[in-house]
Amino acid sequence: MPEPSLRRATAADAAAVAELVERSYEKYVERIGRRPAPMDADHASLIETANVWVLTSADQLVATMVTCVLDDHLLLESIAVAPHAQGRGYGALLLRRADDDARDAGRSEVRLYTNAAMTENIAMYPRYGYVETHRAGQDGFRRVFFSKRLQDYDVHFDK
Repeated sequence: MPEPSLRRATAADAAAVAELVERSYEKYVERIGRRPAPMDADHASLIETANVWVLTSADQLVATMVTCVLDDHLLLESIAVAPHAQGRGYGALLLRRADDDARDAGRSEVRLYTNAAMTENIAMYPRYGYVETHRAGQDGFRRVFFSKRLQDYDVHFDK
């Protein structure tokens, strides 16, 4: 299996990212009763305003992630792995990249949320250091919120 390649998304990737997200999240539509929020995101706009990463293997898009730098933390907005590529560690690789995005932005915390119906995600995130902080309704979805404090974090300020 070829070594995966991770890079920032460009405007030319927007349609492929949207298609991958569509395929990755479609299994949840029936479970949730509506389309998950990432399926309707404006991926072209996110590429311009957020950190959008694409992971390729054999020149094929296999995963993507969106992170946003906020005032006091990094928000992991979405993560998607193509159905045929799940179980290969690509999600874990992207979660490590989210930690790096936080450190690069001078943030010591990564937050994320997932739909309460996405039980696989709720079980997975604690294995990567995330702690459930609360559950709440948001934008018409039942969401589970997680936080991860980055260990051994040093902030260096210019004087």
